[in-house]
Amino acid sequence: MTQSTGSLKRELGVFGAVMMGLGSILGTGVFVSIGIASGIVGPAVIFAIAIAAGVALCNALNSAQLAANHAVSGGTYEYGYKYLNSWFGFTAGWTFLLAKSASAATAALGFGGYFLNLIGVNNSDLLVPLGLTAVVILTFIVLSGLRRSTITNTIIVSMTVVALGLFVIGGLPTFVENSGENLTPFFSADGNPVANLLQAAALMFVAYTGYGRIATLGEEVREPRRVIPTAIIVTMVVTMILYMSVAVIGVGAVGTDVLSGSAQPQAAPLEIAALTFNVPLVAQIAAIGAITAMLGVLLNLLLGLSRVLLAMGRRNDMPAVTARINENNATPYVAVIIIGTFIGLLVLIGNVQTTWSFSAFTVLIYYSITNLSSLQLKPEERLYPKWIGYVGLGACLFLAFWVPVQIWLVGLGLIGAGLVWHAIAQQLLKS
Repeated sequence: MTQSTGSLKRELGVFGAVMMGLGSILGTGVFVSIGIASGIVGPAVIFAIAIAAGVALCNALNSAQLAANHAVSGGTYEYGYKYLNSWFGFTAGWTFLLAKSASAATAALGFGGYFLNLIGVNNSDLLVPLGLTAVVILTFIVLSGLRRSTITNTIIVSMTVVALGLFVIGGLPTFVENSGENLTPFFSADGNPVANLLQAAALMFVAYTGYGRIATLGEEVREPRRVIPTAIIVTMVVTMILYMSVAVIGVGAVGTDVLSGSAQPQAAPLEIAALTFNVPLVAQIAAIGAITAMLGVLLNLLLGLSRVLLAMGRRNDMPAVTARINENNATPYVAVIIIGTFIGLLVLIGNVQTTWSFSAFTVLIYYSITNLSSLQLKPEERLYPKWIGYVGLGACLFLAFWVPVQIWLVGLGLIGAGLVWHAIAQQLLKS
């Protein structure tokens, strides 16, 4: 095995980048978090998805123009360093590692839930072992190189999109029959409707954030100034259409009680909803699509997280060993192994709502730094109006603190611990 700390190969075009984006997004967001959010806000989860889409679109455009001008591995970690300072840069990298590792653990647990439902086993004790198995297998695939990972991802995404399309079509008759009853009252009667809506929007925002994987893989994209913005915009449009379609059909056809009740303990709401459609094979196809989607998210998060850890190792924000690359297949193999191990540890939590809520807070802080960085772009570097950066920044900071208090307190504590580590690492580097 030849080792170095050099550059990665530019292998991704528009199609491959879009597939990476869709593979990162179409998983826990549509197959798990819609169930969680509907339990918080009722049928207004449809509105929460629309709010989250607006915020995510601002962030996506800002990520696109940053990546087009600074196409290296690391995403906002690198943008924070370049356009702000080392403290913002480190915070971005640190929160990305925390947020997306939690998302990856959620995907692994979601995979276990749908798999158990598919084979007819009602035993939530098996969630964690199945999740860990998925993490181990996909870690080995990512270690084999980007080209093999891209092929695997394309197959996974294709199966997922077909499954979601069949869910929407299969649910239409039930939607027409039951939507009048299931969509009223539109807001949940429990608690404060506005607070519930904002919390649900914060949770659903995370469901869109896989587009950032395209930026994170910027060092491996051909013609980044053209490919990255195009791929991110296409990814966002396709995702919005699918999310809204699935949410409207799911809520209108079976109601939020079914969706939210089935989000625990086995994290398989769409499959359980599809069982009520009385259309042959739709539930089974939804389950297979969910399984492939969870694996796709997990695969792409392993890719993205390892590239951020690689970037942090290059700057000595993490041990320099994490920047080692296997030149035979251009893979940051040390970073991949560390990330796979960390995700496996988070899988042991075994609760999708906890891991998803934590991911929501930390990823909103991460994208706040993305938007702040975009405001520093020079006029000749800017692809989109500056006001988009202000809207994205304000919306991210506002939504971040609508997750449960204990979640954002833990998040702030971990960010503080990371900054202490950064200060120590900077002093060691100077000496």
